[in-house]
Amino acid sequence: MKAYRILTISGDGIGPEVTAGGKAVLEAVARKYTLDFQFEEALLGHVAIEATGNPLPDETLEKAQNSDAILFGAIGHPKYDNDPSLKVRPEQGLLKIRKELGLYTNIRPIKLFDELIGASSLKPEILKGSDILFFRELTGGVYFGQPRERSADGETAFDTMIYSKSEVRRIAHKAFQAAQKRRKILHSVDKANVLASSRLWRETVTEVAQDYPDVKVRHTFVDAASMMLIKNPKQFDVVLTGNLFGDILTDEASQIAGSMGMLASASVGDKTGIYEPIHGSAPDIAGKNLANPLASILSVALMLEIAFDLKEPANQVIKAVEKTLKAGWRTTDIADKSTESDKILGTKEMGTLVAEML
Repeated sequence: MKAYRILTISGDGIGPEVTAGGKAVLEAVARKYTLDFQFEEALLGHVAIEATGNPLPDETLEKAQNSDAILFGAIGHPKYDNDPSLKVRPEQGLLKIRKELGLYTNIRPIKLFDELIGASSLKPEILKGSDILFFRELTGGVYFGQPRERSADGETAFDTMIYSKSEVRRIAHKAFQAAQKRRKILHSVDKANVLASSRLWRETVTEVAQDYPDVKVRHTFVDAASMMLIKNPKQFDVVLTGNLFGDILTDEASQIAGSMGMLASASVGDKTGIYEPIHGSAPDIAGKNLANPLASILSVALMLEIAFDLKEPANQVIKAVEKTLKAGWRTTDIADKSTESDKILGTKEMGTLVAEML
């Protein structure tokens, strides 16, 4: 029997709580399909800084490089938000592990479960049928561009947004290939009317498009895309964009799904990938059994399909989530405030229930 080596990195805040739900579902999948999942744990973020002084300890990176997939929770702590002068920060660990593992593609499905239409602030007739797949470039752009400096007097600062054609080309191919398996529509989002890096982005995507004549390409400015996501989300199928724009747009798109607690993601390259909910560490509710573990559980479904090519188990995880929602079970963030029919569960109980649904 093949052994699948899975590294769990719970991180900070609600990370340990939601990751426990994802792991419980993986264990249920292993039992159901007689699979051998071998788990290890490692530190990243604030907890790693507290324990070792380093947001990404060498031991964590070594374990990550030797694993088949990584189930990640969240990072962040108010200490760093309240003191921007701190030189060592949790986010540095996440950015570095992405860079070291070569995770240049972030895949984020935005799919609305019909049972959660009431959880969104948008009108049901606008939302129903929305199903978007984002491809966000993850290791380039303004988050990694050099130089990035603060002046000696502290009065000015600058960052550099930089992309190469090779960076754009490799993620564009992945996005076009996904579009071929869906509705064959790809929106490439940039700011080519203002930014030189976006003009290179658009030029490169246009070149790659020649290899995929069956896919219709629509180039869209990021400001227009952000408006259209709310006005008419059903027009989008596959969305391809850069690091900064993708970060913002996918958080906005969380309102289509009703809550960030429902959004999974996969950060992949050519080897080991990281599978994680898109939400943050939410320190205000950490340890209170209030967080929604469904994004972590849906990230497990992505892991099963992308990392292990286990499509049937992946589909069964999604169906278990659907069955749970259809039965009326909710965490507080996705409860319909207009009805008393929802049955509220805590983080641990929701994870256990979905595992049992398998």
